[in-house]
This record gives sequence, C-alpha cells and structure tokens, in this order.
Amino acid sequence: MASGLPAQSARRRLSQGELDLIVSAHERFIEGRPGGKRASLRFVDLTGLDLSDRNLSDADLSGSVFDNCKMARAKLERANLFGCDLKRTDLREAVMRRADLRGACLRGANVALADLSGADFREGQIGVSHPTKGLNLLRTEGRAGQLDQVNFAGAKLDGSQMEQISACASDFTDCSMKGAILSGANLKDANLSGANLEGAEIGGAILENVNFVGAVLTGVDVRRARSSTGAKMGGNLGAPSETAIARTHDLLERAKANQMWCDTGGKHGSPAKMDAEDLRPMGLRLRGFRLTAMSAKGACLVGLDMTGCQLQGSNFEGADLRSVCFKDADLRGARLGGSDPSRFHQCDPGAPTPGRWTRDAGEPPRGQAALCDGIGRRPDRRDPGRRRPAGRGLHGRQHRRHQPGGRQHHAGQWPGHPACKIPSPREWRRDPSQERLKVRRLFAAR
Repeated sequence: MASGLPAQSARRRLSQGELDLIVSAHERFIEGRPGGKRASLRFVDLTGLDLSDRNLSDADLSGSVFDNCKMARAKLERANLFGCDLKRTDLREAVMRRADLRGACLRGANVALADLSGADFREGQIGVSHPTKGLNLLRTEGRAGQLDQVNFAGAKLDGSQMEQISACASDFTDCSMKGAILSGANLKDANLSGANLEGAEIGGAILENVNFVGAVLTGVDVRRARSSTGAKMGGNLGAPSETAIARTHDLLERAKANQMWCDTGGKHGSPAKMDAEDLRPMGLRLRGFRLTAMSAKGACLVGLDMTGCQLQGSNFEGADLRSVCFKDADLRGARLGGSDPSRFHQCDPGAPTPGRWTRDAGEPPRGQAALCDGIGRRPDRRDPGRRRPAGRGLHGRQHRRHQPGGRQHHAGQWPGHPACKIPSPREWRRDPSQERLKVRRLFAAR
C-alpha cells in the first residue's frame, strides 16, 4: 500500500469543537441513527485534542497526527490508523481490536490496559515526495512500526501482528500476548515480566537484556531468537506436566462433588480442595460449575475459562490468575490475597465493566475482569460513577433483597447459599421457560 503523506505543517488543523461535531456524527452512524456520517479524518492535525470515551470504530484516520492526544477508553475497533503519529498519546483502556496500525509511531504512548487483540503493527509502505520536485518524483519506502518506550502494562495483544517492529525499552508487564507474532522484532531492554506469551512466535527477534521473569512461555521456542548478552529468565511457566494432565479426571470429579454439595444443600458431596494444583489442563470444562467455598490456594489457573461459575467464598490466595476469564462469574466473598486482580481478562468483548470489590483484594481491580460489586449486583449502568454500598458479609442482614415474589430473605437464607432452597436471581433468569412458573410459585410460597 502506498500513500503520499504531506508534511506535518501541511496538515489541516482541527479545533476541539470541529472534532466533536465530526465524532458525534460518526457515533450516530455507528448506532444507525439519522444524521450519521462515517468519520474521515485523513491527514489532519489533532495534536493535544481530547477524544476520551468517544467511539471512532471503523473510522478512517490514516496519516493523521495525534501527538499528546487524550484518548483514554476510546473505541477504535477496526479503525484505520495507517501511518499515524501517536507519540505520547494517552490510550489507557482503549479498545483497538483489529485496528490497522501499520507504520504507526507510538513512541512514549501510554497504552496500559488497552485491548489490541488482532491489531496490525507491521511495516507500512509510505510514499515520500522529492524535497524539491515534490510528487513528480514520488518514491516509496517501508516504515516499521515504532513502539519504543511504550507502556503496554496489562494490555491485551492476543493474535497481534508485530513483525519487524521496534519496541526498545517498552513495558509489556502482565500483558496477554497469546499467539502474537513477534518475528524479527527488536525488543532490546523490554520488560515482559509476567506476560503471557503462550503460542507466540519470536523467531529472529532481538532479545538483548529482555526481562522474561515470571512470563508464560508455553509453546515458545526462545532458541530461535537472537541475543548476544542473553535475556533474564526465571520463574517461567511452561507447558503442563504429564502428571498434571493425568490428574485432570480426578480434579473434574472434585468439581462435580462441589456442585453436588451446592445442589443438595450440603447433604452430599464436599467443597473442592485444589490447593497447589495445576488446573490448566481443565480448559473449558469448569464453565458454569457451582464451586462455592472451593479452595485453590497457590493453584495455577493461567488462561482458565470460568465463565458463569459460582465462586462465592472461594479461596484463591496466592493463585496464579493471569488471563483467567471470570465473565458472569459470582465472586462474592472470594479471597484473593497474594493474587493480582489486574491480570484477569474477559473472553467476551461485550462483557460488563467491573464493579466494586470489597474483600481481600485491597484496592478495586484494574483491567478487564467481570467482577460483581459487594452485594452481587453490578453498578447502575445509567450512572457509571454510582456504587451501591457494600454489605457486612456474604449473608449478612444488609444483603436482604427483594425477589420476584416480593419477600425478603434474612441471614442464612440468601438465594444461592448452599443451605437455601430458593434459586438465586441468576438461576431464576436462566431457567427454561417451562420451569419459570415453578420458580415463581416457590418464591410465592415463601
């Protein structure tokens, strides 16, 4: 692809008001409302403007200058950012899935906790005019992606194409880079501690003084990379051992016993004890399980899918929870001491935002975890800043809540508790249509 990029001084400068009008029309276009128009902001100068929380998905922004722009939490899915200047841009928590970033410069940008799954950072062909004869003697030259000194901490780069990029001294701490292609990339002095590089391709990459301490290197052949001084290795996580794979059936039986314990109100089965176990071979088998009061202290759950699991009162102290999917999971009362909630990830891009966390995790979690708030309800979407007060305990008096039958449930009778025969609101919503009448009658009987 060849395109003539005019000099920066020749780019049309937009004011904040003009930009807001164009973006508002684009948002109406995305939502299918009248008066919408797709944004075409090619070769414009947007230096220092504010695009925070705006939706520019599928917009054409090629060749534009975003130097020092504020773009935190912006939506740029499938946006065309070919050849853009994004130096020192604030892109924290931005959504840039499958964005075209070929030949773009992000030097010094802050992309922490952003979602760049499937983004394309490969080399782009840039058209360069002659210094005196202009476009009469146009020539093309390759421009590699420039990602030097970028803060990618906690970002999601799964499946991204980063061949031949320059990412010297960049911070990839705790990134999810599963299946990323880093062939020939220059990663000198980069920090990849705690990153998940499962299945990544790093053949021919320059790894001079790279920090891989605590990184997940399952399926990664570091021998194909180039390094004269060597990289810092230590505490790396490889593929599951044969012993861990052989124990998969036994661990699944423990999970089934935990579900039976919940379903029978504690009469049969028992809470699962999976302390210090490697649960990665479980894969998708734990989705939707009721694992209330499960103990997984010091366990390895990297990349595990626990969508829809009931995990009230579970113990994950010291567990490795990198890239775990907790979408629609109930984590009320779960203990996370020693684990980092900022490493959680969602599998579904459309999952709700995290709510308030009140238990052992300390400060509210960062990143892409789908956590409920202190009383099991997510914040009111009409007011994102609103937070309901946390209760005194998992089954305390302040957790009384009206149900479809109009009754309140006191301490020890919270729906979803193993000793309570009344289904939880989540179960009530998920019951098949032929069972809903039975559930309503059960509520009315209380």
